[in-house]
Amino acid sequence: MNNSQFNRTHNREIPEFDERIIALDRVTRVVKGGRRFRFRATAVVGDGKGKVGVGVGKGKDAPTSIMKAIAKGKKSMITFELNGTTIPHEIQVTFGGAVVFMKPARPGTGVIAGGAVRAVLEAAGVKDVLTKSLGSANKINNSYATVEALSKLKAAVKVSKESK
Repeated sequence: MNNSQFNRTHNREIPEFDERIIALDRVTRVVKGGRRFRFRATAVVGDGKGKVGVGVGKGKDAPTSIMKAIAKGKKSMITFELNGTTIPHEIQVTFGGAVVFMKPARPGTGVIAGGAVRAVLEAAGVKDVLTKSLGSANKINNSYATVEALSKLKAAVKVSKESK
């Protein structure tokens, strides 16, 4: 590897993806001898340039579940077209009980979103967008709905040709 991929001060690799943990939950299974605890992590992985993925990992301890979630997020990455710093057109997607509505915004507006939707959009590289989460507040379904909405976006050129 060349030196440009290393952070010289700590001698570590610079990560190519932005990895964020949306949720880390302790789940319980009741068995004959008592309760068995496991962890479920939800992570979003993005390159900040129009690629993003969400993964859910489960394990006996938190670090294992986080690593599994990040690996699944990298495998399930989708690519979409950005229109400058925003999305090309408005879109509404339903996933499970979660409904996510996204609308393009002018430069300088910022990401107007909450929780899981914000994490997905920031990891994807969207800088200006207006969103509203309707229906369920489930973080996993909201993050999957956001990724599905981004994957259904069409390029700005295609949208302008279709409207004529």
